[in-house]
Amino acid sequence: MTDIPIIDLSGLRSSDLDERRAVAAVLGAACRQVGFFYVCNHGIADDVAKGIFAAAYTLFAQPDAVKETLSIKRSPHNRGYVGMAGERLDAKASPDQKEAFNIGFELPADDPEVLAGKPFRGINLWPDIPGWRDQVLAYYDACMTLQLTIHRGFALDLGIAEDFFADKMDRPIATLRLLHYPAGEAQEGAEIGAGQHTDYGNVTILATDGVAGLQVQRRDGVWLDAPHIDGTFVCNIGDCLMRWTNDVYVSTPHRVLRPKAERYSVAFFADANPDAVVETLPTCLAPGEAPRYPAITCADYLRQRLTATYDHLKTGS
Repeated sequence: MTDIPIIDLSGLRSSDLDERRAVAAVLGAACRQVGFFYVCNHGIADDVAKGIFAAAYTLFAQPDAVKETLSIKRSPHNRGYVGMAGERLDAKASPDQKEAFNIGFELPADDPEVLAGKPFRGINLWPDIPGWRDQVLAYYDACMTLQLTIHRGFALDLGIAEDFFADKMDRPIATLRLLHYPAGEAQEGAEIGAGQHTDYGNVTILATDGVAGLQVQRRDGVWLDAPHIDGTFVCNIGDCLMRWTNDVYVSTPHRVLRPKAERYSVAFFADANPDAVVETLPTCLAPGEAPRYPAITCADYLRQRLTATYDHLKTGS
């Protein structure tokens, strides 16, 4: 059915270092060989996981005029609503046939970094739907805990301190993205739901609703379906983690075909703190090998990638 491994994360929460290292080795192999993996025993409660889909259904059912009052164009911090065909993940393809809503790390309006106008340090745009904010933040917080667990596995596999990423991911740029794809023709050459791309950050945690569409490009160029598996999330590493590991971990192109039925998914993009410096880990350099990428802050790198994705950022409109 799939070449994407299913990894039981329960061992990463063990008090036994050998058990944690065993899971980390499996995780690292997936990052080197496929770049994608499913996780089970992830620690996110069923009611929280179901709640985020209920929130997505409610939001996207709102009139377009209501959703546009929350437009991402109103936020310089990558938060808010993206309308149908509002982004193009594959610069060579037509605009993506989807709508989306982005929620960032929740900060109060009087937070010093918000007041200072620091990059990706803005307030979220919340719809006027009773209980919606609390429902969404419960899922965001659960994903924060999960991504830190996964990062401990990465660190163990890479031979660095197990808590290396902890202070680089505690106030992250991390974006929770609700996605809605209308039904269309799910076939080669048809309009695309989401164009071929790699993700920008460290790791993505994706929840799907059971409607097919996600495909992953294997290292030999063959496209694999990534089917929904109950009780799991599908995860993939992104380009920032590839930079940190000097291509020891390689991010993998993927896409979403136009689904035959209406499709919803929820992605949590775990990017690092804005001022975290992404630079090659010493353990990922062979003797005499030079880093393949210059050091860059996470905020600067993400800004470059987002500008290439959104027309309104290219034009300043």
